[in-house]
Amino acid sequence: MIRSDNHVHSRFSTDSEASMEEIIRQAKQKQLISVCFTDHMDYDFPKEYDKRETDEPPFVFDPKTYFHATEELQKTFPDFNIRTGVELGLKKEVLKKALKLTESYPFDFVIGSTHLVDNIDPYYPEFWEANGEEQGILRYYESTLENIKAGFDYDVYGHIDYILRYCPAVKAALKGKHPLDDFYTRTMSKYAEILREILSLLIKNGKGIEINTAGFKYGLGHPNPHETLISYYKELGGELISIGSDAHTPGHLGCDFQKIPRLLNATGFSYYTEFHGRKPVQVSLAEL
Repeated sequence: MIRSDNHVHSRFSTDSEASMEEIIRQAKQKQLISVCFTDHMDYDFPKEYDKRETDEPPFVFDPKTYFHATEELQKTFPDFNIRTGVELGLKKEVLKKALKLTESYPFDFVIGSTHLVDNIDPYYPEFWEANGEEQGILRYYESTLENIKAGFDYDVYGHIDYILRYCPAVKAALKGKHPLDDFYTRTMSKYAEILREILSLLIKNGKGIEINTAGFKYGLGHPNPHETLISYYKELGGELISIGSDAHTPGHLGCDFQKIPRLLNATGFSYYTEFHGRKPVQVSLAEL
């Protein structure tokens, strides 16, 4: 089993109420040996999506407080490897802020993610009402490609097919408990050209991708990205692949990690990647 969760959220993220200490205690119970906190830093996230009754901007945290919290936590759990990361929400308007953050603080790991497309979160129906399904998916991938070309500083790109979690066809299939295999086959084929362009550019830039197991939690039957994209990445020469649950509660730590070694082998990988001080460390599956 994978013993390190490399995409974990705590109450430093607007959409989580979990304390870091709760998370570490749960991680130890689940026999994990390492966690990397990657709380959300989505600069200029639209306030209308924030349901909290506060004037504080959503999806940002104070880095100094963040690092102090992880340092104190490491003292409490000296036998557990606690790493400090961040999940950056990427859009070209926040490039300067994002670069200043990663230049100023010694993160172990930085995930770059597309959460907004034209400043709208695909989680919400208005995105699909404005774009339609086919154009909405394409626009998401176009936005991802724009973000990659913009010059952000990150180590891996998060949940590259995040858009598929929320598209109407998937929601309808999940509601009716229909299998999604035909949908994925059609989608991977329809957008293969731009997906390969995205992956090729990531590889050229020395960036990795993640296997985000939250797709299983959402009932998709697959991680994000789908195995097809993981295979594309490997075929194109990609070598950096991190594993994370995207947990926002302690109970979701290490979600479905038992499925990952077989999936990695099936897509051509015999290892996965952890980041320490922004440096990749390959972990052989044979050592697990």
